Amino acid sequence: MKIKSIALIAITGFTAVLASCSPDKKKETATATDTALAADIKQHIAVLANDSLLGRKPFTAGEDKTIAYISSQFKKLGLAPGNNGSYYQDVPMVEIGPAAAPTMQITGKAAIDVKNTIDFVAATRQELPSLELKNSPLVFAGYGIVAPEYKWNDYAGLDVKGKTVVVLVNDPGFKAPEKLFKGDTMTYYGRWTYKYEEAARQGAAGVLIVHQTEPASYGWQVIQNSFTGSKLYLTQADKHMNRCKVEGWLSEETAKKLLAGAGITEDMRAYARKKDFKGVPLNSSVSVTLKNKLKYSTSHNVIATLKGSTTPGEYILYTAHWDHFGVKMPAIKGDSIYNGAVDNASGVAAILAVAKKFTQAKDKPKRSIVFLAVTAEEQGLLGSEYYGTHPVYPLNKTVADLNIDALSDFGETSDFAITGKGQNDLDDYVVALTKPNGWEVVGDKTPGSGSYYRSDHFNFAKVGVPALDLHNGANSVAKGEAYGVEQAKEYNDQRYHQPSDNYSDSMNTLGMAQTTYLMYQLGVKLAGETTFPGWKPGSEFKAIREKSMGK
Repeated sequence: MKIKSIALIAITGFTAVLASCSPDKKKETATATDTALAADIKQHIAVLANDSLLGRKPFTAGEDKTIAYISSQFKKLGLAPGNNGSYYQDVPMVEIGPAAAPTMQITGKAAIDVKNTIDFVAATRQELPSLELKNSPLVFAGYGIVAPEYKWNDYAGLDVKGKTVVVLVNDPGFKAPEKLFKGDTMTYYGRWTYKYEEAARQGAAGVLIVHQTEPASYGWQVIQNSFTGSKLYLTQADKHMNRCKVEGWLSEETAKKLLAGAGITEDMRAYARKKDFKGVPLNSSVSVTLKNKLKYSTSHNVIATLKGSTTPGEYILYTAHWDHFGVKMPAIKGDSIYNGAVDNASGVAAILAVAKKFTQAKDKPKRSIVFLAVTAEEQGLLGSEYYGTHPVYPLNKTVADLNIDALSDFGETSDFAITGKGQNDLDDYVVALTKPNGWEVVGDKTPGSGSYYRSDHFNFAKVGVPALDLHNGANSVAKGEAYGVEQAKEYNDQRYHQPSDNYSDSMNTLGMAQTTYLMYQLGVKLAGETTFPGWKPGSEFKAIREKSMGK
């Protein structure tokens, strides 16, 4: 991508949006406020997604430039440093740069060599200069789930110590002919992070997840881009020796060959969801070597606060992750910089725009407003996880987390989407705020993708804080729902976690402004109340919150 100066891009973007956007007098979807917000958002995206920030990867010069820009904007708005006089919260991490061998050897019934990044990817969290799996017996463990509440245990009767388990992505309910788990709505048991965690608890030496595009909700290219190269992890006292030696993925084609060697030729998902399923030794073994480069350093969350006027000891939190994937080779269509314009320069731009609204408002909020741009979301939600376990402000005094991640750039919509709709009372606030405009509030259109576990709001939910992840919907005001669905698919297929997620002067940020203004209105509403929103009955996070609130 041709590099322009940050200033030139910012000015160009600001001018373009002012020239192209005007209020719709028939339907109040693009107010003058929205137009100003759209300009601010576009200007910030132009800066944050510029090549000079090197893809905003933690531990790089791109991080230094990114956090300097965000903190300077907070300071410019008159927001106070949010962490005991500092705009930064240190997040200690280790970078592990695994170099897997070009091939992984599978011997036995299925004797095949599989190629790195083509047929498999493999990494490790163990902080060792090198390690290997050598003739580790392979076991098919179905979905790799132990879920007592669903009476499900794929590891029942299995001893996988020293072995490598092959497991399926998502959970048994996805596209099942009968109701299992939550049907097409993914539970945390379906998330790849859970698969790795459970395999480690079972004592496995390695774990390989079978990639399938539909249940994963993304193609193999996302595995190639997101699960290869160096990875960051929060530091641990045991140097992650409690994890499996190898955590990786297999392509669907490779998995089919492997299972066929054990006589499993039917649909692997149907086979694994049978009620009498038992883990199957695959009569094959795997060997692979990893050589690691270890780097210990500190990344940073960026945090600022607007002190409440009457109840400053209670907090509304706005979050967005500032990081992306940096620079990766080989280049794709001549571009090696993962700028992450939508994911998630748009979210950071949105919370900066919200901050500006609060600081310019005539009436100051009664409760304190905290703006938190977190690091290393793309590495596994690490910055928000660290804040959740090392909170700057008491969690039982944190009213809500309002998270913004990857706002669509195809203009205004007549609907909004809440990730994990039905979890907590914040949904009801959104419905009430959108009702005057006749806007629809929907849940996940693709609940099987497990989006509720894929952004930073999840780490606040885990510690009991009611958390909202809100997006503009798919029903384009100008061109209809089919167009919006098409644009969303285009982004997911062609730009998500790819170098092509770039800033463009043609980005339509009015839809981003809609969502941003709605999130601002929600913060104003919460800041003026004395009550706390809660979790709805049946939510797995309800008991955590009630315990922290002393109920």
